[in-house]
Amino acid sequence: YVMLLTLSPYTPTYRDRVSPPGVMIRPYLNGFTIAFNVSQPSTWQPYVDSMHHFLAAYDDKVQEEKNIECVSGQYFIQGGNESEEKKACQFKRSLLQNCSGIEDPTFGYSKGQPCILLKMNRIIGYRPGAGVPVSVDCKVQKGNESDLRSVDFYPGNGTFDLMYYPYYGKITHVNYTSPLVAMHFTDVKKNYVVPIQCSLNGKGIINNVNSDRFLGRIIFTLSIGK
Repeated sequence: YVMLLTLSPYTPTYRDRVSPPGVMIRPYLNGFTIAFNVSQPSTWQPYVDSMHHFLAAYDDKVQEEKNIECVSGQYFIQGGNESEEKKACQFKRSLLQNCSGIEDPTFGYSKGQPCILLKMNRIIGYRPGAGVPVSVDCKVQKGNESDLRSVDFYPGNGTFDLMYYPYYGKITHVNYTSPLVAMHFTDVKKNYVVPIQCSLNGKGIINNVNSDRFLGRIIFTLSIGK
């Protein structure tokens, strides 16, 4: 009990061996296979519904009410007592452009050009990229590289802006909204199972450990029927 009294509820006591971040995708419904037929809305509507539900917290009005505008390209380091509530930077869903669900409420699924969102796991105090934004790229994991002919990334060129880091923990960083990178698969081979690997790239990022498919990368399959 006495030892517990010495622990801080805000930050881990030891952070000298913080591992690089893992990643996760949305939508996430049936494991890591996203399969649907363009001509059958019932097969892709659950993915669309999941995306809208997930992005509700990113609505522009919600972000404007809860969070502040920050300076892009630099870490948002906040001093003061560790128990003080921290401010959070706005991440508006409109930043995701063609994958925001605003202009195209089906996120491209009705056209066979699905959007998938990539999110880094939260790590208290971590500053990814050592001053340079971490970027994302995608490729065919195994097979013919031409099965994946085109991917667009949002926002910008598919990077996680430094201003969203560091993260101060759920107790004090109450309105923190994890930044996202949207991957718009605009030209994928149809009627075929395409295994895809999307990876983080940046200083201090590890994305090549075969025993951990979520550390710095994620592997999933796209199966888009006509």
